[in-house]
Amino acid sequence: MSFYGDKVLPRLQDKAMNRQGIREVRARVCAGLTGKVLEIGFGTGLNVRYYPPEVTTVLAVEPSRACMRLAAPRISSSNTVVEHAGLTGEHLDLPSEEVDVFVEHGHAPDAKTARWQHRLDPLNQRLAGGCHLTRRISESVEQAGFELEHLDRYYCEGEPKPWGYTYEGRAVKI
Repeated sequence: MSFYGDKVLPRLQDKAMNRQGIREVRARVCAGLTGKVLEIGFGTGLNVRYYPPEVTTVLAVEPSRACMRLAAPRISSSNTVVEHAGLTGEHLDLPSEEVDVFVEHGHAPDAKTARWQHRLDPLNQRLAGGCHLTRRISESVEQAGFELEHLDRYYCEGEPKPWGYTYEGRAVKI
């Protein structure tokens, strides 16, 4: 991995993803979770402090060893068991009934923002470790064989629109 990808990007992500508006989303999404939780894009473990005691295990999917190193103090200060479960979310070997919650940013519904997302996506992928701005999250969840039980879509307060359109929901394997 490059110096940027190993040393700079994880620290930038840790700061960028630890702002007040995003912390509020983390607290809301994690509230009420139980059992095993799959976190694709575990990053530096910013959700760990929000997991309720009913969460028995977090299956962390994270390609960056540097992010996992930065997450280690957060993990060790928590009672939640965190297991590294893979490098990417595209191919996971997990029983389908074990996880059912998601929150992710993606393709915006308004044409102006969507055009900016398409313009910025190639650069964003290079600068943000492969992160896409243009993924249609709810469609991807359904195409993976899940049924959406609940879905909220909104612009995350305080975020620039191309990065802030958020999909938050619950899906179960059908």
